[in-house]
Amino acid sequence: MAEISDYMNYSEKGERHVEMVVEIYDSVDAIKDNKPTVETDAMDVKNIQTQPIGETAWSRHYRLSAVCLLLLCVFLLTAVTVLWVKYNTLTKERPQLQLERDQYQRELSELHSVLLNLGWRFFNKSVYNISTVKKNWVETRQDCIKRGADLVIINSTEKQEFISKYSNGTQAWIGLTDTDTEGTFKWVDGSPLTTEFWWNGEPNDYEQNEDCVITGYTNTKSNISTWADFPCNHHSAGICEMKIFN
Repeated sequence: MAEISDYMNYSEKGERHVEMVVEIYDSVDAIKDNKPTVETDAMDVKNIQTQPIGETAWSRHYRLSAVCLLLLCVFLLTAVTVLWVKYNTLTKERPQLQLERDQYQRELSELHSVLLNLGWRFFNKSVYNISTVKKNWVETRQDCIKRGADLVIINSTEKQEFISKYSNGTQAWIGLTDTDTEGTFKWVDGSPLTTEFWWNGEPNDYEQNEDCVITGYTNTKSNISTWADFPCNHHSAGICEMKIFN
């Protein structure tokens, strides 16, 4: 009986030993199955190397987009600020500009009243006066110069219409002559004649002695072409022009 019991104990120990050996081999096989190969390591290294490169390129693109957006925001903010400042400036200056304009209009109105009392008329940046004393062309011009003016220069239809209305048909010297060269008329400032308002048949240089020009040769309200050449020693009124603004 003792031998049988010893045999059974020995058998159980042997089975446990075999099971332990099997477990050890299974563990070794598992380790062998999980052992990394050269190819696997190479692929892992490649993935590790390429992954950061992809992330860096994307990060740079993101940062560039962010910088561009930031610059655009700064530009728009600057533009809005400048426009706002200009708007505020104009808003503040508008009342002052209105006051200055009103003051200018009052002063201009007062000046016009004074000129009217002195016999001058205002038109298009100049003032005009018809002399009351009749003199020859040279003397009339000298009187205008003494007053800070000169004989009138007429170079537009609007100006001739004003002169015709102002003179009201009065024959008066204007600043036009051909004393230097017969037939070549020039104004007193040396400029050539470009716009003409001659009466029918004028200029005719009658008896080769007509070198100075008058306006109002005929008293007509339907025609502004009233110029004629006259002898310069003829006595007539004259129209002086004083430029106020250039």
